[in-house]
Amino acid sequence: MLTANMHYKARFGCKMYKASISFAKTCPNRDGSKGTGGCIFCSAGGSGEFSSCVKKNISEQIDDAISQVSKKAGPEAGYIAYFQSFTNTYCRPEELADAMAEATAHPKVKALSVATRPDCLPDDILEVISERTKKIPVYVELGLQTSDDQTAELINRCYETCVYDDAVKRLKQAGANVITHVIFGLPGEREEQMLDSVKHCVDAGTDGIKFTCLYVLKDTVLEKMWRSGEFEVLGREEYFDIVEKALKLLPSDTVIHRLTGDGPKKLLLAPVWTADKRSVINYINRRFA
Repeated sequence: MLTANMHYKARFGCKMYKASISFAKTCPNRDGSKGTGGCIFCSAGGSGEFSSCVKKNISEQIDDAISQVSKKAGPEAGYIAYFQSFTNTYCRPEELADAMAEATAHPKVKALSVATRPDCLPDDILEVISERTKKIPVYVELGLQTSDDQTAELINRCYETCVYDDAVKRLKQAGANVITHVIFGLPGEREEQMLDSVKHCVDAGTDGIKFTCLYVLKDTVLEKMWRSGEFEVLGREEYFDIVEKALKLLPSDTVIHRLTGDGPKKLLLAPVWTADKRSVINYINRRFA
């Protein structure tokens, strides 16, 4: 299993940490251009509850993020400026170019990572990404979640899976490293569908993958569905059984960036096992060592 730590040490020669920052953008399925409300599992913070305050500029946010982990990281560590919340390419190309340039100029930043949607990568945005890859490594994280278009419609993703396929191809042509997000436990999905999503990512050519167990946050559409009994969240053993099968589907050079995620504790309703991060990490180490 090729972990992110192994990949980063081979590429950058040191341990890498992500400095999460907010770019103050929204999403096309929030502002009405494609839909409203966002994906049913997404909180008001747009998956960016852990990123810095958007009232500060990019450099200040990076400084804040680094200060939070600097003691643990040590002086030899490198940092990835992580544009985390919402859809960070849903903007004018000039805005993205300026933000990426500011992040690149930070003396401790060795790479950039940009979270976005496959349907928000027009040619002018891809040109910005392509130009930036000539100066610094760029990772682009795509929120696929599932390759099943019926499930995608249910979760209000607002794009078809073929759009993802095209985005991966175009991003790799632009010189970016592609990371795909996949969620296990989406309402109505069987294990077979979850594993099909992983196969789809591999066939599309993703460089890396992030697995996440579906978690329910307060004040989301998903919370209403969960409370009404429309679906059940995965237990820890059940979830990692699926992860173990998924890992066997990946080529040896696919980078595993995450085996599961943890939602913000102040918003998390279920599954409660994801809240005990230390316990989850210990379990992962025992099971997948």
